[in-house]
Amino acid sequence: MNKEFKDFEEFYPYYIDEHKNKHNKLLHFIGTTISLIFMIIFLASLDPKYVFYGFLSGYAWAWVGHFFIEKNKPATFYFPLYSLRGDWRMYKEIIQGKHAII
Repeated sequence: MNKEFKDFEEFYPYYIDEHKNKHNKLLHFIGTTISLIFMIIFLASLDPKYVFYGFLSGYAWAWVGHFFIEKNKPATFYFPLYSLRGDWRMYKEIIQGKHAII
């Protein structure tokens, strides 16, 4: 991957372009929701295994969407921090109705 971005705002349109299929976005939304639940459980229990479960569930659902629906490599392989931030922004935008998932 030879793309370079000066900041997140420049990266985000690329991120969204890698998520054209609404079913891929749906899988991201499901994975992020499960991840959020595990993070809440972690805060309540302080058991670090829930942080691991949160990351595992979030990435597993998203990667299934990329490999089997979008047929592309997840942006997290090349831009891990921007990609994580992009996922949370897309999650918020899905809740706001800016992206169709069904």
